[in-house]
Amino acid sequence: MTLQVDDAGAGDLLLGAAIGAFRPETGEFDYGMIDVSMFQPPRFCKKAYIAKATQLVFRLLERMELGCGEAVEICPSYLFEEAVPKLRSSLGENRVKVLAIRGRAQELVEEAYLNEVRKLGYRPIPEREKRRAKSFFHMLQWVKRNPNRFKYAKTGWPRLKRYV
Repeated sequence: MTLQVDDAGAGDLLLGAAIGAFRPETGEFDYGMIDVSMFQPPRFCKKAYIAKATQLVFRLLERMELGCGEAVEICPSYLFEEAVPKLRSSLGENRVKVLAIRGRAQELVEEAYLNEVRKLGYRPIPEREKRRAKSFFHMLQWVKRNPNRFKYAKTGWPRLKRYV
């Protein structure tokens, strides 16, 4: 058995990020969200999202009841820079593999993130994965139409000030 861990939304303007765990052999899936506040000042500069991602990974492994000897495949995202060494320390080097997560695991985490964004009333562009810049500016325009929406944006990014 294998548990695949992936993230979605970390590079998008809206909300925080979804972290998901998928077991291909059974189709089990669970996810959690890193709150957007971790990507806003002052927490953003302290990289609070890294610690939250690590906590969430371990919480998901617990909720998914990681089996004794079960392997963990985890995406090489910057969000997991702390989680990977901690996983290897607690599970062993051989059980943790860092590799690109594709297929159903990636789809489920992406859909979980998009569902969270839709709850805000935002409708993602259909070609969002292929047109990252267009997606960013589409989200930015949605936020700018109502200044109250800035609370849903990753405002810690230094370059965001250029567009606001």
